[in-house]
Amino acid sequence: MAQKGVQLDRETFSCSICLDLLKDPVAIPCGHSYCMNCIKSFWDEDKEKEIHSCPQCRQTFTPRPVLVKNTMLAVLLEELKKTGLQAAPADLCYAGPEDVSCDICTGRKLKAFKSCLVCLISFCEKHLQPHFESPAYEKHKLVDPSKKLQENICSRHDEVMKMFCRTDQQCICYLCSVDEHKGHDTVSAAAERTERQRELEVSRQNIQQRILEREKDVKELQQQVEDINRSADKAVEDSEKIFTELISLIQKRSSDVKQQVRSQQETEVSRVKELQEKMEQEITELKRKEAEMKKLSHTEDHNQFLHNYPSLSALSESTSSINIRPLRYFEDVTAAVSELRDKLQDVLREKWTNVSLTMTEVDVLLPQPEPKTRADFLRYSREITLDPNTANIYLLLSEGNRKATLMSQQQSYSSHPDRFTVYYQVLSRESLTGRCYWEVEWRGDGVHVAVAYKNISCPGSLSTCEFGVNCKTWMLDCHKTSYKFKHNNVQTPVSGPLSSRVGVYLDHSAGILSFYSISETMTLLHRVQTTFTQPLYAGLRLYYTYGDIAEFCKLK
Repeated sequence: MAQKGVQLDRETFSCSICLDLLKDPVAIPCGHSYCMNCIKSFWDEDKEKEIHSCPQCRQTFTPRPVLVKNTMLAVLLEELKKTGLQAAPADLCYAGPEDVSCDICTGRKLKAFKSCLVCLISFCEKHLQPHFESPAYEKHKLVDPSKKLQENICSRHDEVMKMFCRTDQQCICYLCSVDEHKGHDTVSAAAERTERQRELEVSRQNIQQRILEREKDVKELQQQVEDINRSADKAVEDSEKIFTELISLIQKRSSDVKQQVRSQQETEVSRVKELQEKMEQEITELKRKEAEMKKLSHTEDHNQFLHNYPSLSALSESTSSINIRPLRYFEDVTAAVSELRDKLQDVLREKWTNVSLTMTEVDVLLPQPEPKTRADFLRYSREITLDPNTANIYLLLSEGNRKATLMSQQQSYSSHPDRFTVYYQVLSRESLTGRCYWEVEWRGDGVHVAVAYKNISCPGSLSTCEFGVNCKTWMLDCHKTSYKFKHNNVQTPVSGPLSSRVGVYLDHSAGILSFYSISETMTLLHRVQTTFTQPLYAGLRLYYTYGDIAEFCKLK
């Protein structure tokens, strides 16, 4: 009966989580007791949950209960330990399906407390005692319980694998080293572990250093995100304010024009109506006098006729005749406003490139790789048109200003400071920044496919106008028989398959300009790596044969 009482005490004072005697016992609100560390660890595993429960009765608590050591229970446990109660009973320490079991126990096996790398078996706490008590076990290596001990046994020789073959990079036993691994570079597993441990430590330090660097990078990138968002918000706010002011200014000018036109309209209409009234009065008077004259002409009495004739024959002074101007009226106002609109559009088009360029320069990440396939290039395709204000007077622009044809007759272009006057050249209307791709189809003797800054001094001397002869233009000379690249008056021969279609890829921020021969395949002809300081414009120059054609292709 006494023994049964002791057994009851062990079960009562054991933690249901670790199955050992309670350590720093705490009681939770439902009344069950646990080791403080056990219940804390149990709840920490579910720390993301707001509801915590008892491992035994599953009662839930919100919020998480504050754990306080049960002093009275702790004192009672200390007294029980003095009477011989040291550990949980064996029936609370049996091995489950997921546990490592003791290899010595017979019948129902207990949980293993340690595994021995020399014995290659696992021991419960009871059967492990000889390892602590007998000098014969002093050199044995004890580790936490492991199910993989048999992996240390050589399947060929049934021996412990204490060697390592560096030639074959595998663990072997001593018999293997003198058998199939004879002549190989072999060392003890302990020696190889020591070396690998040293390498592992170096790798860990490298990884730790990289973690620190990446954490620093992440913080910097986060700061970049905050700076970009703050700058973008301010730019949007300021831009909206500026555009609102601009719109308000235009609306005011529109109102002024409307008011002036209406005022002038009222003045002119009043003047015309006044003149109209005078003329209508004169007509009435003339009609009255004409009727009296008619009546007088029918008078048979000669004396009466002669008496009244002097008063009727004299005509009053006529209103001055008017000179009606051609029907223009306020068309000059419309023309002036249209001219203002065109100039404003030119200014916006020219200045907008600066806005676009500054936006594309916002780049905090590593540059993306250059496209590899034509499909990749087409993702950056741009629809480009030719600017009539830059076209030489012998170039006819058509197909929505995408096509240039060399003509024998001059075209009726108005005078413009950007017009090419020496060479048969033309620039695009659109400025090019960021990533752009376009293709040029040509027919005839050849074409110069170029990119250039806007300010290449078109009307100046030959050396400042021609594509490729200055530092502001880059040009691929496509002839029926060859290619040549030219920049800053330096000419470079280019080899590649001849084709009547040329592709051009521009990455403005990365300073990359590439020319490709386009046929069934896409072949790189020439690649430039430089720094572009201004927006670029696509350019075409035709040879000297009338009828030659170059066209910016429509890309799908």
